[in-house]
Amino acid sequence: MPRDVSKPMSDKERIKESVKKALKGVKVQLTYRARRYRIAGVSSQPTNQLTFPLADEGTRISVVQYFRQEYDIVLKYANWPSLQAGSDTKPIYLPMEVCKIVEGQRYTKKLNESQVSVLLKATCQRPNERKYNIETMVKRNNLDQDKLVMEDFGIRIKEELTLVDARVLPPPRLKYHDSGREANVHPHVGQWNMIDNSHGSVDIRKHKDYLGRDLMLLLPNKMVNGGTVQFWTCLNFSYNLKKVETATTICKELVDMCVSKGMQFSKNSLLPIRFAHPSQIEKALIGVHDQSKVRLESMGQSGKQLQLLIIILPDQSGSYGKIKRICETELGIVSQCCKPANLTRLSKQYFENVALKINVKVGGRNNVLSDAIQRRIPLVSDLPTIIFGADVTHPQPGEDSGPSIAAVVASVDWPEITKYRGPVSAQHHREEIIQDLYRTTVDPQRGVIHGGMIRIVNCLYKPHRIIFYRDGVGEGQFNQVLLYEMDAIRKACASLEDGYLPPVTFVVVQKRHHTRFFPTGRDLADRSGNVLPGTVVDTKICHPTEFDFYLNSHAGIQGTSRPAHYHVLFDENNFTADILQMLTNSLCYTYVRCTRSVSIVPPVYYAHLAAFRARYYIEGDTSNVGSSSGTRDRNVEDVSARSFYEPILVTEFVAKHVKPQDVSKPLSDEELIKVKKALKGVKVQLTHREFAKHYKIAGVTSQPTNQLMFTLDDEGTRI
Repeated sequence: MPRDVSKPMSDKERIKESVKKALKGVKVQLTYRARRYRIAGVSSQPTNQLTFPLADEGTRISVVQYFRQEYDIVLKYANWPSLQAGSDTKPIYLPMEVCKIVEGQRYTKKLNESQVSVLLKATCQRPNERKYNIETMVKRNNLDQDKLVMEDFGIRIKEELTLVDARVLPPPRLKYHDSGREANVHPHVGQWNMIDNSHGSVDIRKHKDYLGRDLMLLLPNKMVNGGTVQFWTCLNFSYNLKKVETATTICKELVDMCVSKGMQFSKNSLLPIRFAHPSQIEKALIGVHDQSKVRLESMGQSGKQLQLLIIILPDQSGSYGKIKRICETELGIVSQCCKPANLTRLSKQYFENVALKINVKVGGRNNVLSDAIQRRIPLVSDLPTIIFGADVTHPQPGEDSGPSIAAVVASVDWPEITKYRGPVSAQHHREEIIQDLYRTTVDPQRGVIHGGMIRIVNCLYKPHRIIFYRDGVGEGQFNQVLLYEMDAIRKACASLEDGYLPPVTFVVVQKRHHTRFFPTGRDLADRSGNVLPGTVVDTKICHPTEFDFYLNSHAGIQGTSRPAHYHVLFDENNFTADILQMLTNSLCYTYVRCTRSVSIVPPVYYAHLAAFRARYYIEGDTSNVGSSSGTRDRNVEDVSARSFYEPILVTEFVAKHVKPQDVSKPLSDEELIKVKKALKGVKVQLTHREFAKHYKIAGVTSQPTNQLMFTLDDEGTRI
């Protein structure tokens, strides 16, 4: 909300989510008459400056005057813009104060953190409660006695839930370092602990650190491959933790945790731990980068770089995306961000989770499947196998122009299959098919150049088998995805070597469905009342002829667990249901960020995270839910107030600011995004007309100019 309602809103207040994005598409009802409109936008001028022509007289009248004369309404918020319905050519101006939002509309836009929290509390139901509500609803609707259902369609509906056969897959054994408390860990109900022995089954009398009947040195489990961090420092943006002593204590606790888990971590930071103002994030990050280079050169370590930057985030959310974008795309720094609210408690469990993330970021490995080490995973351990995960994320609801982002990750450490890496790629708005899996370009000198996301993955071995987990595909797109993406995988493999066609298993992973499982007895449930981790169902509710199954691989925390639905679209490796289900369930215990099994197979999880991270690179802070500090916002407004565009041809402006690689070729998706962001809202003047007519740019066409057509009004033909 603007601070002073008697003053006009600034452009920033009017254009941003607070008004335009929040209201676009919403239905409103007039308070002075029974009429409804759907909001198309917000007027560019305040209401007291808006006029429109009277149809019967041909004269123009102001909106304020019209409401006073026709409805005896004196507008109190005349300095605010009006809502706009209708079209741009025939707008209908509706002052905000005479409009009421119609009740019961579905809210389709992205929720902020507090809204999500409230929604989860209101809708989160334990399994028993959800089951009771479902059964009560079915009985109340009494569909079995409905004439349309019974007689016209001949359908009978039972009031009881359907009983299905299920089995619980055993959890895999996990391998940790031999010097820790347990070299092999057996998870209990989908979770285990690296700190205490509450989930272990080791005989302490046989442990090398057993000191007597009631005394034992309880060592933590150690990462199977601990990473090395020699050069690190900490940058603190939190006012609540501003004291150097506080940040130093936090870093000491974190370093000690990393060391206790088996990492080689220097006790002393490369640069002094320091505080920086939240409005100076970019300056502070660049300063740390430059100072670390100077410091390393003075130590005779030229060529080395800062290995880890620990960042305590600002107290207000909204800076994470900017920090990651600068660190990862401009400076090349590995960073670990920590929320100040989580650090104040100095929780051992929190530091353990952060240590798991750090170890993987610096090249370590937290744990591996014991069966992978011993080469006992069917159709994986016998031959070099690569496991892919792929996902496409789309812009948030209400965003009608941003690109979709595809991510593909692949395992690079067979036979362990725990390390994944891979590229991301922007593509057309809400395009579900991954467009860049394989591509070719023609170079005048080098001829045909093969590329694409499949080829970018750099394995240390030649895969003899491919397992491809694909997320985010609806059943209506199965054939389309299989046809295009399987063809791209085939072409990518063939381009690497003549005749190279490894067998492929293509599996779609679905989470957005309404299937829920409820245990029939307490002995078949976990502590939350959900079905046990590893519960798999592959009969009765599955496809009668195709290869699919439901797998609940995780332990419930709150609410009712949702199983993942795995649908095998293509299988040249001849997996049996048992082997693929066991493999998928075992992989769910290798997620690196926690000591719990996760609900979907990790390659897909990593692809999902990579795609979301790439959105920060494109959108910056706009893709983060929280708002940045007020100081930073005011600084931006001040700069805008005293900055002006120079008179320049748009083509020259694009060449100067966007810097396309080849002006003779169509702009890439990334270049189009940059052009749109740079020019949207800018006024331009035509160079070919006698009278200096101005236009305000609303966007950029998706097609090149040489492909655009329009209709001649006088002839009705297209040109």
